[in-house]
Amino acid sequence: MGKILVLSFSDEEEETYQRMLQIISNSKNFEWCNMLQETKNIQIGELIVDLSKRSVITGNTEVTLTNREFEILYLLASSPGRVFSKEQIYDLIWEEPYSGDYNIVMSHIRNIREKIEDNPSKPIYIQTVWGVGYRFNKNLSSGL
Repeated sequence: MGKILVLSFSDEEEETYQRMLQIISNSKNFEWCNMLQETKNIQIGELIVDLSKRSVITGNTEVTLTNREFEILYLLASSPGRVFSKEQIYDLIWEEPYSGDYNIVMSHIRNIREKIEDNPSKPIYIQTVWGVGYRFNKNLSSGL
């Protein structure tokens, strides 16, 4: 019989929680029991990100995102106001060391903006922090 590990994290430790899941899940002898894992949905303004359904709704319209786009949006929306560098986004989403190609992260951010923003050239949700990276707007009203 194997060993059981039980961990508890507060909402403020979401990044640590996700990283721990990633590390544990990559173990070749790991058996996953996901019965108690909480799914966190995010609603900010008119944008709803539903983790359990892996869906995004803005206004009354469902938005189709690729898996990577969804993961990037969920990462940013989970921590409004927190700035993520392109390197951090790459490391967390692609689950491998950053290769130095900024264009892939920038391209995904641009695609997400085109799908969720009314005016992608003046984004409301995903903000650029020049010379640093990206953050989700913390000044929008949240719900759920």
